Amino acid sequence: MQDLPVWFEVGSLTLMVIIIIADLLLVIKRPHVPSNKEALLWVSFYVSLAIAFGISLLFMGNPDGGLDYEHSAQFFAGWLTEYSLSLDNLFVFVIIMSRFKVPRKLQQEVLMVGIIIALILRAIFIILGAQVLEAFSWVFYIFGAFLVYTAIKQLVPEKEEEEPKENILVRALRKRVNVTNDFHENKLSTVIDGKRHLTPMLMVFIAIGMTDLLFALDSIPAIFGITTNPFLVFSTNLFALMGLRQLYFLLEGMLQKLEYLHYGIAAILIFIGFKLVFHAMHVNELPFINGGEPIEWAPEISTTTSLIVIVTSIVIAIIASLIKSRVSEKKEA
Repeated sequence: MQDLPVWFEVGSLTLMVIIIIADLLLVIKRPHVPSNKEALLWVSFYVSLAIAFGISLLFMGNPDGGLDYEHSAQFFAGWLTEYSLSLDNLFVFVIIMSRFKVPRKLQQEVLMVGIIIALILRAIFIILGAQVLEAFSWVFYIFGAFLVYTAIKQLVPEKEEEEPKENILVRALRKRVNVTNDFHENKLSTVIDGKRHLTPMLMVFIAIGMTDLLFALDSIPAIFGITTNPFLVFSTNLFALMGLRQLYFLLEGMLQKLEYLHYGIAAILIFIGFKLVFHAMHVNELPFINGGEPIEWAPEISTTTSLIVIVTSIVIAIIASLIKSRVSEKKEA
């Protein structure tokens, strides 16, 4: 598979970063709660942009003039996987917003900061991950096992707590510094009776940041299971996070209805986890496995197969969730 042109990679990343910055400036200049129509238009724009980018890859990676199906399929499979994990991320954002009682007019700003933190963390993990995988192919075993473990955690329901526990770092800060009970617009700290106090806004940012860190630990191994091209890895993450702020407001009321989405995500993670293990077997260098020789009988899963499995898992999970929600509504009526 041929490399993509450097000018295309640089130009695409530059354009994507500019769009993210413009989105941030829009929040700062005009903070507001977007209407459903506005949120839908923005989400449609970002999804269309991702689809257009995936299609453009068909014409960029083949110097002989033919279509580059592999790069395009890898992008779409990676983007859909990261988008699914981002939806899962939104569930946690809803819980954090509710836990800290964040005013709706401040939620856009919180989400934008969360997305920027996620981008920075994922960029760091992508760079480190690419270097590690290039030097130590056996890390694919670890990535695969970690994804399967994460999927199992998704499948096992956690015990619901009457009062959700705060992040350990947030609890530590509350014990050591003064924290106000109320928000003071978007300020991170304020002075009360001559004493400096932190505001709940800083606590929210810390909770969002820690959540982003945990989700980055899942998403980066998942995307490396689809492609090891650093440009595609980063671009899939960028496009998955674009419009996430507007998607939050669009799906805020529907997120609770997607009851089975985590099963679809778990299926994807298990599939990619095994795919990573099979790849590790093909490039095996560990002396205590098959004498340090590659394991030829391990199946090689194509990108097209990955794309089909990912799309099928998402569609089935969403349809099943909507059917369950409709049946429940009828019973309550």
